[in-house]
Amino acid sequence: MSKNKKFAIRVTEKRAGWTAEITRQVTSRKTVVSKREAGFETEELAQAWAENELLGFVKNQAERNERKGQQRVERNERQERLERKAAYLQARSEANDDADEEFDDYED
Repeated sequence: MSKNKKFAIRVTEKRAGWTAEITRQVTSRKTVVSKREAGFETEELAQAWAENELLGFVKNQAERNERKGQQRVERNERQERLERKAAYLQARSEANDDADEEFDDYED
């Protein structure tokens, strides 16, 4: 059994056999079925299928989190570069304006 808080396995008996569901905890009160497979002959088969699928879900989630984290780092670095460039251009513009004002004062 998985120790994942976000995903869980639910195996139920239906008329046509056993049904395995992978559920996801959306909020503290809301649970959504992420994947469902019906028609298993035994509870053990349904449980085995659900555990195998759950491993895939958790693996995909970990890979997605890693990708999103890397994208966040790159996005933050890009934002910092743009902010530094904007500050540099602003300071350079102000320095040029000050130099122009001093130049205008000497023309008189």
